[in-house]
Amino acid sequence: MGHGAAILLGFSFPVFTRVHLQHHIHVNHPKNDPDHIVSTFGPIWLIAPRFFYHEVFFFQRKLWRKYELLQWGIERSIFITLILAGIKFDFMNLIYNLWFGPALMVGVTLGIFFDYLPHRPFRSRNKWINSRVYPSKFMNLLIMGQNYHLIHHLWPSIPWFEYKIAYEKTKPLLDIKGSPQRVGIFESKQDISNFIYDLLIGVRSHSKRRGKIRKIINLYPGNKLKKFLLRIVNKTFIGSN
Repeated sequence: MGHGAAILLGFSFPVFTRVHLQHHIHVNHPKNDPDHIVSTFGPIWLIAPRFFYHEVFFFQRKLWRKYELLQWGIERSIFITLILAGIKFDFMNLIYNLWFGPALMVGVTLGIFFDYLPHRPFRSRNKWINSRVYPSKFMNLLIMGQNYHLIHHLWPSIPWFEYKIAYEKTKPLLDIKGSPQRVGIFESKQDISNFIYDLLIGVRSHSKRRGKIRKIINLYPGNKLKKFLLRIVNKTFIGSN
């Protein structure tokens, strides 16, 4: 089931499993958490294509075990063969409409509800506050419990249909630990402005005074625009000083 679903989404199951484990180990780490790039390296509306960074991460870190590299090769061969067949026999419109289109919508949905919303503001690596919960019976059914994403990180063996029960039983402990238990978008003006920024631009710096983004901006000759862009970087950065 996992292999088939991954192919339909344009992914590879071995890549997903290994990369996801790295995400759990290094939540919100700017270099070692592969999902951090997905959430903070561009606008939300382009979050789906950034999932392909997982494949880059998989090979950079040589994460495969045993036959997983062979599995990756087979699944990628199936994907490429279907595309080549679509071009050869002129059914690419069918692939676009019935495969790529729905897969893109699923990718955006997964990116928002499994990556972006649960981990914003993307700063903490403390296991009690590196993700969040936003309780809702409706959302629990709609996104299969991912509104209780913190529960998934704290106790990964719990199945999604028991997240809500686990949350209700552990809520006093989460309260003591200061775990985020709201969606975190409309709580303050800064939350709202950050969300709008993420919708439109979404590229975030990990340094308030130094970093690649600031270096690029400093190359621009116009002082007014330069100062304006640097103010945005300072307001939206998510790293240390």
